[in-house]
Amino acid sequence: MSYISVTNVGKMKNTSSSKNKLNKGNFNQLEEPGVKYNTTKKLPSLKDFTYSDFKKISDNTPFTQAEWAAMLHVSERTLQRYAKGNNSFAAINAERALQIARLMEEGRKAFGKIENFYNWLKRKPYMLEGNLSFESLTSYEGIEKVFTQLQRIQHGLFA
Repeated sequence: MSYISVTNVGKMKNTSSSKNKLNKGNFNQLEEPGVKYNTTKKLPSLKDFTYSDFKKISDNTPFTQAEWAAMLHVSERTLQRYAKGNNSFAAINAERALQIARLMEEGRKAFGKIENFYNWLKRKPYMLEGNLSFESLTSYEGIEKVFTQLQRIQHGLFA
């Protein structure tokens, strides 16, 4: 097999593959600059979400075990079994728990304390799309409505 190569003078010459030995010292390699990302905390992946991860979230919220069971669509007994063996949650339940954790943080920003947000939610506040309630936290759509209302409150739009 033959190759055409360009010499350092700029002339082309024909070389065969047996004679073509590359001198690796003549090549300059570009190295990409390293990028360092600063992350505040690593979120567990959905398949690695264990009861201890859930416990970190639930300890910072005023919800009872029965309320958590309703939001996650599991029984209280299932939560107790997860606690006993530090078992992993199903992906859909882990995603809901992480979504509620984000919601609680947003509620803390809007009301100053998580307890104030919890009490506001228990009073069934009114919004343009209808009333909110604790039952809003049992569905994705309901949680998004609560997020929307919290953002309106933060921006001074109370209706």
